[in-house]
Formats: sequence, structure tokens, C-alpha cells
Amino acid sequence: MVNPRHSSLDAKTDLANRLFFRLYQCANMLHKTGTRAVEEEGLTTQQWAVLGALSREKSQGGVSIGDLARYLMVSRQNLSGLISRMERDGHVAVAASGHDRRSRMVTMTEAGRHVWQDLALPKIYGYYEAILADFSVNDMTHTLHYLLKILENMQRLDAERLTAEDAEEAKATT
Repeated sequence: MVNPRHSSLDAKTDLANRLFFRLYQCANMLHKTGTRAVEEEGLTTQQWAVLGALSREKSQGGVSIGDLARYLMVSRQNLSGLISRMERDGHVAVAASGHDRRSRMVTMTEAGRHVWQDLALPKIYGYYEAILADFSVNDMTHTLHYLLKILENMQRLDAERLTAEDAEEAKATT
């Protein structure tokens, strides 16, 4: 006789595997097709994300590299290389913080603002429209809700891992 609990667990594991594989595929396709949408402006999806983050009202005075990395959920190392290329291309400026000279602040330049607002955003909105053409507002709301739940659980898991690593490090130094 088949244990119903075991087959239920197998079904949930199979669904989880399919879900995370589809998320992986979506991330890869977002990078591929999203970059194609803004490549004429010399942007990638990563640069699109940086300019989007810097275009927020609360970012107008600049954002520290650390805060930007946390907001985008990327490593400081990956972001530093990306910011260097964007600075070279004239999209962003990096300067020492007025509050803490060790902290570097990133701001969007006027050229970056032109690329973002006038050139990239219309193409990004067209990209959204094409990808979400058969989504209702309700579909988008539900999708966002579930993605946020997954993200929150991933952040919790990451925080637990960091806490465990900190405890191990403290234990090793005593």
C-alpha cells in the first residue's frame, strides 16, 4: 500500500523543483530578453536595475555602495565592478560621502538620467507590456504577492545562515 503522506511529500517536492527551475529560467530569460530591450542604450539588465534604484526619489542625494548592494541583493564585489563600468560610461558618478569619507556614494549623472528617462524607460515599458500582455491586474498582483513571499523566506534563510556563521566565527575566536 502506498503511504499517502509519502506521495504527498513527493508531489510537493516535485512541484518545488519545477517552481524553482522555472524561476531560474525566468531569471535567465529576463537577463537575455531584458538586455536585448535596452542594449541600444548600452545597458544590461544589471545596469537597468542600478539606474532604476538610483532614479527613486529617496536616492536623489546618492546611495552608498553598501546600501545599493543590499537594495539590489547583490554582493558589493559584483556591484563595484558594475558601478565602475557605469562610471566609465558616464551613467553614474562615485564620490566620497560627506558623512564618512570611507563610504562611497553613487549618484546618477545627467547623461545617465537622459539615458534612463528618455531612452531606456520607454523601451522598458514596452518590454513589460509585451511580457505581461496576457496578465490581468489581478494576475500581476497575485504573482507579485507570491514572489514577495518567496523572497521573504529566502531573506530569512540567508539571515539565519549569517547568524550561524557569526556564531561559529565568535566561537572560533574565543
